[in-house]
Amino acid sequence: MDNRPIGVFDSGLGGLTAVKELMHQLPEESIVYFGDTGRVPYGTRSNETVIKYVFQDIRFLMGFDIKLIIIACGTASSIALETVQNEFDVPIVGVVHSTAEQAVKMTKNKKIGIIGTQGTINSGAYQRKVMELDREVEIYSKACPLFVPLVENGYIDKEVTRLVAEEYLSSLISSQVDTLILGCTHYPLLKKVIRDIMGEHVNLIDPGVEVARYVKTFLRQKDMLSAPEHQSTYKYFVSDSIENFSNLGSLFLQKEISDIVEKIDIEKY
Repeated sequence: MDNRPIGVFDSGLGGLTAVKELMHQLPEESIVYFGDTGRVPYGTRSNETVIKYVFQDIRFLMGFDIKLIIIACGTASSIALETVQNEFDVPIVGVVHSTAEQAVKMTKNKKIGIIGTQGTINSGAYQRKVMELDREVEIYSKACPLFVPLVENGYIDKEVTRLVAEEYLSSLISSQVDTLILGCTHYPLLKKVIRDIMGEHVNLIDPGVEVARYVKTFLRQKDMLSAPEHQSTYKYFVSDSIENFSNLGSLFLQKEISDIVEKIDIEKY
């Protein structure tokens, strides 16, 4: 047993999709979440800048005696995961591997779509992982750079969001993909819009769900789960406005978090 908290970070509030699943699948686990809202999005940054940000994010979380860190950001997972795994002693997991595995498992016609930030798509991380698992799969990728700012500003189910999504997803519909990787943890917040456009027959693979499932298995195998009677605690930190994050986060998690969100200066780490 290990009652230390799990650390989770993302460029903004998208990583709460992973937190929500951790709460559901591992209710005894404590969580420390950092949303880098002052520097969102990561997907438009250079690789060097993303790696710098990830090091700072991890150094901040390490101050809480974390037992495992989840990079709940497709861009950061794609670009920086291997680098930071070699630099820190704590186990660090990203969202790419488990999400790609589930996509390969779910596809029937072997046509998989991948949507993500420009950084994630350009990195080719999801594409490589899918091909490692099944070389017969046809992959269709599309960068959707406006999705993150739409989510961060609360445009979850607005007409402008639907119009942007229709534009982004049209080529994937034409390609007849039967499985779509939501390659950014912000994107599941737009799942209703994406589902309406893609159709009920397309499997939507949620990285938050898949990484939570992976972490549950990992902690069990390593005998690192919290004790069944452990009282879980949750802490949330941001690098910019508390109010916007608290309002959207409370709405998404369906629990009030405004009194436990704190702003920090990430540049100190």
